[in-house]
Formats: sequence, structure tokens, C-alpha cells
Amino acid sequence: MSGRRRTLDAVTETELARKRRARKMARELAVIHPDAHCELDFTTPLELAVATILSAQCTDERVNQVTPKLFARYPTAADYAAADRTELETMIKPTGFFRNKTDSLIKLGAALVEKYDGEVPGKLAKLVELPGIGRKTANVILGNAFGVPGITVDTHFGRLVGRWRWTDETDPVKIEHAVGALIERRDWTMLSHRVIFHGRRVCHSRKPACGACTLAPSCPSYGLGPTNRAEAVKLLKGPRVAELAALVDEELPVAGATPVKGAA
Repeated sequence: MSGRRRTLDAVTETELARKRRARKMARELAVIHPDAHCELDFTTPLELAVATILSAQCTDERVNQVTPKLFARYPTAADYAAADRTELETMIKPTGFFRNKTDSLIKLGAALVEKYDGEVPGKLAKLVELPGIGRKTANVILGNAFGVPGITVDTHFGRLVGRWRWTDETDPVKIEHAVGALIERRDWTMLSHRVIFHGRRVCHSRKPACGACTLAPSCPSYGLGPTNRAEAVKLLKGPRVAELAALVDEELPVAGATPVKGAA
């Protein structure tokens, strides 16, 4: 990263300028996280629906440890509908909230059998009416199992687009629509993956790695975390830490940078 880093006054930014900045950041995210993808393992829309339900309040890694045996035991919607509750609870217990999740999976299976011949529908309006599937889960399924562009507003996504001042909205649906107005529809699904990757690997909740983030020149919240490169690099996470660190040049950021007032 060349040149002096700066913070942005997002308060006076025009809508056109915000859109241009957001799209520039989206392009940079594609360079930063070329490996971004859905981190839940699946081969069918049903498997993704199940895995996404299990991922609530649970890491994707833990879900992926549970699902191979689960998918082998329950390959169809009818299998979930007819599942023995105790057996299913035992299999998914490591994901937490297993009683509620078991209830959702059994009801989901029954609804799919009754309404859609056991198949997961590829329409948002139909998905959100199914047990255990809200709008976020529906967008995950649409984007990754059906190739229909969708924005997934999870905790990471909501936090980062707020820090970046892409929107001041806090409601997930309003965030989805606000970001959708900034970014081209064809890019929604991959944008979601890249933002989530960035939230997990660089822009952490409590201590973001500001000094090791190549988005810094476009980020109005630069300075929330350590701006010293060496200190920030230690905060990077994931399998590509060395590559992420290499994206930032050796020049330390300007001392005294402060985030925009009221930054999240």
C-alpha cells in the first residue's frame, strides 16, 4: 500500500461517493480474499439448508465435523421428517441448541415433503416460509446452492459495513437492501463471502488489524485497532496470514490517525 493513509469523513460523503467507495472496496476485497467461499460443507440444497440451520450460534468448523454422519444418516427431506428425535438430537448436540435445531429439522423435512415433493425451493418467498429458515439462511441457500445472487447479513457483515459507513442501518433486512443499492447484484453472493472472510480474519470485533488492512485508505473507521503494522499483523487469522501480511507494504501508517466520531 503506497502513500499516506487517511481517515474519511463519512458524514459529508455524498451518496455517489459512497457508492464509488463501496465498489472500490468490494474490488479490493476480491484481491484480499481470492479464496472466499461458503465455509459450510454441502453437496445439495438440502444439505446446505440443514448445515445453515445448525450453524446458528455455532462455528462452521464444528458444523462440518457433525454433518458427514448426519447427511449419511438423513439423505432426504423424508428422512428428517421421520427422524427419531432422540437420535437426531444426539447427532447434532455438539452444535448447541440441539433441541430447537432438531425441532426445526424435523419440521423442515415435513414441510418440504408436503409442499415441494421433498425438494428445497429456489425462491426467496418460498424459502422464508419454511421452518428454521429466515431471510439470512434463505440468501445463503439461494446464493450457494442455486446461483441466485443474495446478500447474507450475519454478525460479521453487519459489523463491517457499519464500520465502513456503507450504511447506518442496523436491521439486517435494511442492511441487505442498503448494501444491495451500492453493489451490483451479480456480485452480492461473493461480496458476502469476502466481507465475512474479512471479518473473521482481519477486521475483528474487539481489535481489528487496522495496520495490516489494505482497505485502510477507504475505511472511515481506520484506527479502531492498532495501526502499527507489526502489531496489527499479529492479529491476522486464518490459513493465509502470511499472504495477508504481504499485501501491506512495509511503510508504517501515519501516527495519530483517529476513527470517525461514533465509529462502531
